Amino acid sequence: MNNDLFEKMPVPKAYMKLAVPVMLSSILMLVYNMVDMYFIARTGNTNLVAGVSLCAPVFTFMIAVGDIFGLGGSSVISRLFGQGRVDDGRRLSVFSFLGSALFGVLIAAVLLLFQGGMLKLLGANEETVSFASEYYRWIALGAPFIIFSLVPTNLLRTEGFATGAMIGSFIGSIVNMILDPVFIFALGMGAGGAAIATVIGNICADIYYIWFITNRSRALSLNPKGFRISGSELSSILGIGIPSSITNIMQSIGVMLLNRFLLPYGNDKIAAMGIVSKVVMIVIMIMVAFSFGGQPLYGYLYGAKNRSRMKETIRFAYLLVCGTGLVLSLILFAAAPAVIAVFMDDPAVIATGTPMVRAVLAGMPFIGYVMVTTCIFQSTGKAGGALLLSAGRQGYIYAAVIVIASALFGYNGVICAQAVSDMITAGLAFVLYRIMLAKELA
Repeated sequence: MNNDLFEKMPVPKAYMKLAVPVMLSSILMLVYNMVDMYFIARTGNTNLVAGVSLCAPVFTFMIAVGDIFGLGGSSVISRLFGQGRVDDGRRLSVFSFLGSALFGVLIAAVLLLFQGGMLKLLGANEETVSFASEYYRWIALGAPFIIFSLVPTNLLRTEGFATGAMIGSFIGSIVNMILDPVFIFALGMGAGGAAIATVIGNICADIYYIWFITNRSRALSLNPKGFRISGSELSSILGIGIPSSITNIMQSIGVMLLNRFLLPYGNDKIAAMGIVSKVVMIVIMIMVAFSFGGQPLYGYLYGAKNRSRMKETIRFAYLLVCGTGLVLSLILFAAAPAVIAVFMDDPAVIATGTPMVRAVLAGMPFIGYVMVTTCIFQSTGKAGGALLLSAGRQGYIYAAVIVIASALFGYNGVICAQAVSDMITAGLAFVLYRIMLAKELA
């Protein structure tokens, strides 16, 4: 392990050494998402775009499941490494890796078994169901590979291998981008082709991660020989992993809620929001990278009881993430029409999507504060605080806001609901931090 990085390197340098590879991975993932939507939108079929957009919560749900093992495992393992208990960290990494793969198989079976009901729940109608079904089927089959790929990206960073984690993400995204036009256009597979490209990209990333862990890692393992895990250890991983996963589960629910409230205004609104979500992801993915890039550092320092370095790291993270969110939001706010036109150069879509983008961007700096605080709670084992924030922004807070805003302001209330929810959740994050952690680190 690279203990100097965690213990001696200047905080800004150590933080960025861990966070920059995550950010680069996120940028490439962002490029992949934009390219993916670009090729889907270039079919010129609004119903196809809407059908794929309706399935976004399924992919987000898989990310949520991966987070149970990836973020939950990395939180516990990084604290063990901070305490010098490397063998225990290695043993628990086996559970995180193999547990994610086995659970992925179960998820795939459930999704395929209840495909019809799920598509109806997602909001597919007569015009979009055939396209949504094609995409859904292949994404469901790829669940084990997608879920497993999310675990090494988190666990490798606990050992200081942020660059190794980044390379795996690069491989998956690049393969996906290359295969998108092949399957969508050359082979004429449309929405199903986009899903197949995504699954193959994740398989290629998985192969790389397995090689890296087997040949390069000294503190992590895939070998189940002699594996054991106690009830308290399992509880520790799930206690952080489940609240972490709720962030993405709530995102899925939030997207479903949004689509439901947009449906009365037409499929073109859902299609426009599908494009808008990709544009806004530019800001969110970079902020997520900077927020969670520092997670191994939080966990290690908390486990080592290094309070002064921990507080310095937290201050740096808030400034970095909130500042980045503000700057990027201002840039995209001004460039919104041009960015939307890259995906679908349709005047109606641009006119619909521009106010949508600007409404959502208003909440970005607040999201940054929530992200950092959530990450701190996850890394320090404050499961209750992490759960309240994870379930709030696109869960119980968002649900209440969108119902009230829709009733009071109609369509404009629907598209502004997320920014209002972000502001309220940031206020909750501030209060929870003062109550749960500020005195402990004083």
